[in-house]
Amino acid sequence: MEDLNKNGPEAENSFKPAGPPKFQLGEGSEIKKIIAVMSGKGGVGKSAVTVLLASALRRKGFEVGILDADITGPSVPRSLGISGPIIAGTDGVIPAVSRSGIKVMSMNLILPAEDEAIIWRGPLISGAVRQFYEECQWGKLDYLVIDLPPGTSDVPLTIIQSIPLDGIVLVTSPQQLVGVIVSKAARMAASMNAPVLGMVENMSYIKCPSCGEEIRPFGDGEVIDENISTSVPVIARLPLDPDVAKLADKGLLEDYDTNGLHDLIEKIS
Repeated sequence: MEDLNKNGPEAENSFKPAGPPKFQLGEGSEIKKIIAVMSGKGGVGKSAVTVLLASALRRKGFEVGILDADITGPSVPRSLGISGPIIAGTDGVIPAVSRSGIKVMSMNLILPAEDEAIIWRGPLISGAVRQFYEECQWGKLDYLVIDLPPGTSDVPLTIIQSIPLDGIVLVTSPQQLVGVIVSKAARMAASMNAPVLGMVENMSYIKCPSCGEEIRPFGDGEVIDENISTSVPVIARLPLDPDVAKLADKGLLEDYDTNGLHDLIEKIS
């Protein structure tokens, strides 16, 4: 008990709180790289970018999965045209599979009705994410793409601390207000030594169908302050394209042209 009453630096070093437990993949699951898609703010197309990124990787022949960690607002299954219920196998839950072969685990595949609300506090939500990661039969994947909920609270914190991420992709739109909020997500990742690969500026421009001119309805970008932008480059700019919404509503988003993510894919692979 004597040591507990010490003052000064030695006392400070006596107690180091243990970090959260690391999540462990279930038997038979093996994932080479894990990429999280993150945004400080909702409404910037983060889930769409998640699906497009996974689809682009799948087109290159990789085995890909999506973990939809946006527990209270899951949208990945609808955009891929898949629905539940998923079933439990002998070694865990069997994920749903899209037309192109992307494995998906999402709360919307468990709920009895797609529009049923999840009214849970943080610990329950984080616990669900852990179960999705550990108890799903992912098999052998080259990439697992995790769709994080917006913000910098429970779930993003849990995933950054407990899952071995190979990179984080930040999603923003070209508006100063959004840029400030996304900067918070960038600072969070930096403070936790999480590797940020770059930013995707979504809804960056509209392409004129007649002349091909690029019109920037929200301005020229420049949304992130200098301290962030120097360390987190914009690695892809995607258009504000009505086809994204149309295909997502039809469950066909994986059919969308993903050439705009070429540089990001090259960096990841």
